[in-house]
Amino acid sequence: MLKIIDTHTHFDVPEFDIDRAEQCTLAYDNGIRHLILIGFLAKLFNQMVNCQNQIQKFIANKQKSPTAHLAFGLHPFYITQHTDNDLILLENFIKNHKSVAIGEIGLDTFTDEMKTAKNYAKQQDFFIKQLDLAKNYNLPALLHIRKAHGDTLKILKNQKFNNGGIAHSFSGGIQEAKAFVNLGFKIGITGQVTNPNAKKLRNTIVELVKTVGLESLVIETDCPDFTPVCCHESHGRRNTPANLIFVLDELAVLLNVEKAKLAEQLWQNSLSVLDLDV
Repeated sequence: MLKIIDTHTHFDVPEFDIDRAEQCTLAYDNGIRHLILIGFLAKLFNQMVNCQNQIQKFIANKQKSPTAHLAFGLHPFYITQHTDNDLILLENFIKNHKSVAIGEIGLDTFTDEMKTAKNYAKQQDFFIKQLDLAKNYNLPALLHIRKAHGDTLKILKNQKFNNGGIAHSFSGGIQEAKAFVNLGFKIGITGQVTNPNAKKLRNTIVELVKTVGLESLVIETDCPDFTPVCCHESHGRRNTPANLIFVLDELAVLLNVEKAKLAEQLWQNSLSVLDLDV
């Protein structure tokens, strides 16, 4: 059986409250052995902890389930909702609950609202402060970046951030991908890779592996988002951890790599970047 780590999920959100136990078993049956619960709003950090506790109870009761890990962070797209007190809450959760990373953090200029000088300056301020927390607690960073790769790289370099992490749901080009890898980051691949129209992403992955190697990649669902194309009819728009197998399948075909070999390399990549206890 292949072993897979879902490096980025929002499996704690209410969309999974109706069938989380069933989805855990389905994920395990598809090889998912670990998943990361990713933070985005401070008011939902307790929801993440509760989800992890629920999954731990599943495992204690001998139910098949991946092990859940926590990564707290304040998402840049919700910058108008974040307050300075949220940074205090973030540090408290890092202190009181084992966190494998800080995330998802970064920069996002996808909408006009996010591009305003005020909002973008606040995004950068919160990004830098969260990188400082990552350095203080020796944690990697899980990056959310949309239309801001250059500025993200600039801040990482200026802050001398050396803890690495994952450039989640990567959407940049090959030069940007190489730049993140050179800073110690893995490139996170979602179900978007299953879309034949995602030519830029697919070409970037192929070129990156040619020039840097398979060591540069990890895979993720970002559930409940980014449902693989092959699951749209059966799953609707809700992605699930079990669907990570389809990302692995597509990546193996795209890179012309034997699936078991690719799965083992991705497993090792994920363990190394997140320093997971397995």
